[in-house]
Amino acid sequence: MITKDVVIDKIEVLENGGVLVRQVTKIVENGEEISRSYHRSSFAPGRDVSDQDARVQAICNAVWTPEVIAAHQNARSASE
Repeated sequence: MITKDVVIDKIEVLENGGVLVRQVTKIVENGEEISRSYHRSSFAPGRDVSDQDARVQAICNAVWTPEVIAAHQNARSASE
Protein backbone atom coordinates (compact mmCIF):
# COMPACT_ATOMS: atom_id res chain seq x y z
CA MET A 1 0.00 0.00 0.00
CA ILE A 2 1.27 3.45 -0.92
CA THR A 3 0.30 6.48 1.15
CA LYS A 4 1.04 10.17 0.87
CA ASP A 5 1.43 12.22 4.04
CA VAL A 6 1.62 16.02 3.89
CA VAL A 7 2.46 17.81 7.15
CA ILE A 8 3.90 21.10 8.30
CA ASP A 9 7.07 20.17 10.11
CA LYS A 10 8.63 23.56 10.77
CA ILE A 11 7.37 27.07 11.53
CA GLU A 12 9.95 29.79 12.15
CA VAL A 13 9.58 33.43 13.15
CA LEU A 14 12.18 35.89 11.88
CA GLU A 15 13.45 38.92 13.76
CA ASN A 16 11.34 41.26 11.58
CA GLY A 17 8.16 39.24 12.25
CA GLY A 18 8.17 37.28 9.01
CA VAL A 19 6.97 33.70 9.34
CA LEU A 20 8.55 30.82 7.41
CA VAL A 21 6.70 27.53 6.98
CA ARG A 22 8.09 24.23 5.73
CA GLN A 23 5.75 21.50 4.53
CA VAL A 24 7.00 17.97 3.97
CA THR A 25 5.39 15.45 1.65
CA LYS A 26 6.27 11.83 2.37
CA ILE A 27 5.45 8.88 0.13
CA VAL A 28 5.35 5.65 2.12
CA GLU A 29 5.11 2.16 0.66
CA ASN A 30 4.42 -0.76 3.00
CA GLY A 31 5.55 1.27 6.01
CA GLU A 32 8.83 2.38 4.40
CA GLU A 33 9.40 5.95 3.27
CA ILE A 34 10.36 5.94 -0.40
CA SER A 35 10.24 9.67 -1.14
CA ARG A 36 10.33 12.98 0.68
CA SER A 37 10.00 16.51 -0.68
CA TYR A 38 9.70 19.96 0.84
CA HIS A 39 7.73 23.09 0.04
CA ARG A 40 8.52 26.36 1.76
CA SER A 41 6.33 29.44 2.16
CA SER A 42 6.97 32.82 3.71
CA PHE A 43 4.49 35.28 5.13
CA ALA A 44 5.13 38.96 5.77
CA PRO A 45 3.55 40.67 8.79
CA GLY A 46 -0.05 41.62 8.11
CA ARG A 47 -0.61 39.19 5.24
CA ASP A 48 -3.90 37.29 5.10
CA VAL A 49 -3.18 33.77 6.39
CA SER A 50 -6.81 32.70 6.84
CA ASP A 51 -6.32 29.86 4.34
CA GLN A 52 -3.29 28.45 6.18
CA ASP A 53 -2.98 25.69 8.78
CA ALA A 54 -4.44 26.63 12.18
CA ARG A 55 -0.98 26.49 13.80
CA VAL A 56 0.41 28.96 11.25
CA GLN A 57 -2.54 31.27 11.85
CA ALA A 58 -2.07 31.09 15.63
CA ILE A 59 1.62 31.95 15.43
CA CYS A 60 1.04 34.81 13.00
CA ASN A 61 -1.75 36.20 15.19
CA ALA A 62 0.51 36.04 18.25
CA VAL A 63 3.56 37.58 16.59
CA TRP A 64 1.98 40.18 14.33
CA THR A 65 1.18 42.91 16.80
CA PRO A 66 0.13 46.29 15.40
CA GLU A 67 3.69 47.50 16.11
CA VAL A 68 5.28 44.64 14.13
CA ILE A 69 2.95 45.24 11.17
CA ALA A 70 3.64 49.00 11.23
CA ALA A 71 7.41 48.43 11.38
CA HIS A 72 7.19 46.06 8.41
CA GLN A 73 5.12 48.55 6.38
CA ASN A 74 7.54 51.38 7.25
CA ALA A 75 10.53 49.26 6.20
CA ARG A 76 8.84 48.43 2.88
CA SER A 77 7.99 52.08 2.24
CA ALA A 78 11.57 53.13 2.99
CA SER A 79 13.01 50.59 0.54
CA GLU A 80 10.67 51.51 -2.34
